Amino acid sequence: MSGIELSSSAFSDHAFLTRRYAYEGANVSPPLTWSGVPDDATELVLLCEDPDAPSGTFVHWTVVGIDPHSDGVATGEVPPGGTELVNGYGDRGWGGPHPPPGDEAHRYFFRLYALTEPCVLPDAPSAEQVHRALDGREPASGNIVALYQR
Repeated sequence: MSGIELSSSAFSDHAFLTRRYAYEGANVSPPLTWSGVPDDATELVLLCEDPDAPSGTFVHWTVVGIDPHSDGVATGEVPPGGTELVNGYGDRGWGGPHPPPGDEAHRYFFRLYALTEPCVLPDAPSAEQVHRALDGREPASGNIVALYQR
């Protein structure tokens, strides 16, 4: 499997997100850019998850149907051609970090998957459902990790 290069002008890999992107801040999604999507990709899927959440992995953002010819998404926008699904808060779209006060910094994995066939997911998928639907089906993927602490 080849790699997609995923990055953000808002944070470096394993660096802290600012409050602007957090649930208690402006709650806007951070900008992301990507490259290295295979030519045979027909769609991209974006997942942001927090595996450190007390009740199990928490989904902050799931977007399906992203244009494979796109190269990123601006702050607070929907990726080109994408359809946002329901996050762990029960809202459609981005739901920013909101770890319990006093917890160690949580990790927020932004994962971008290239697919060669459509991805079918429920409207409010768990992280496990997304991983199960994509496991072994993506010719390329990439990730970047943000940190956040209250």
